[in-house]
Amino acid sequence: MEAFGRLLDIMDELREKCPWDKVQTNESLRANTIEETYELAEAILSDDNDEIKKELGDLLLHVVFYAKIGEEKQAFDVGDVCNAICDKLIFRHPHVFGDKRADSASMVEKSWEQIKLKENGGNKTVLEGVPDTLPSVIKAYRIQDKARNVGFDWNERHDVWDKVKEELGELETEIEKLDSDRMEAEFGDLLFSIINAARLYKVNPDNALERTNKKFMFRFNYMEKKIKEQGRSLKEMPLEEMEEIWQEAKKKE
Repeated sequence: MEAFGRLLDIMDELREKCPWDKVQTNESLRANTIEETYELAEAILSDDNDEIKKELGDLLLHVVFYAKIGEEKQAFDVGDVCNAICDKLIFRHPHVFGDKRADSASMVEKSWEQIKLKENGGNKTVLEGVPDTLPSVIKAYRIQDKARNVGFDWNERHDVWDKVKEELGELETEIEKLDSDRMEAEFGDLLFSIINAARLYKVNPDNALERTNKKFMFRFNYMEKKIKEQGRSLKEMPLEEMEEIWQEAKKKE
């Protein structure tokens, strides 16, 4: 594609002539790459196509940048990157490029982890592909999803609520004892079981939590603005009055 070739040419120029681009390394780019990934995620949640396009470009720049650094090290180039993902896609989709059958998305998902385990240079264990650095909510979801793909899951999704209630009861027991270490452990178990419930009901828990974060921020910011307009501060506002403005904010969503 002409546009992709143009990007590669610009990257070559930047690497040769720009003082900042010249000195970047994989390590120095890593934090920026993480930030760009989150900015893309935010644009996707906002369903803003212009922002999605922009953030995809930023992320693509990082892919090209890493590939350029790899080329300079004589380790790999952008062609190797493209060929590697093409080979992986072909291997992981035998129902498209081979003689296997998969008539639904669920059938594909069921065979996904088994295919990855057979992959040359791929995961040696089911959970190996879950990065340690993933945010905890996303990490829990991915762990549960990978376990599901090899059959380790609830037979009926409504059964998960018994587990949620069990974990809540165990947490309440530890709260009564005021054992901070055990409370943290049981809070973790409860959160893990709630994330599991969300997965079973096909709700992405990270998206759901971010939706609530945005909702809370809108209401809180509205409340803070209204209180400032009265020449008062949040600290001096009684909780009952805060609740009245909070309810007003809810009606404006």
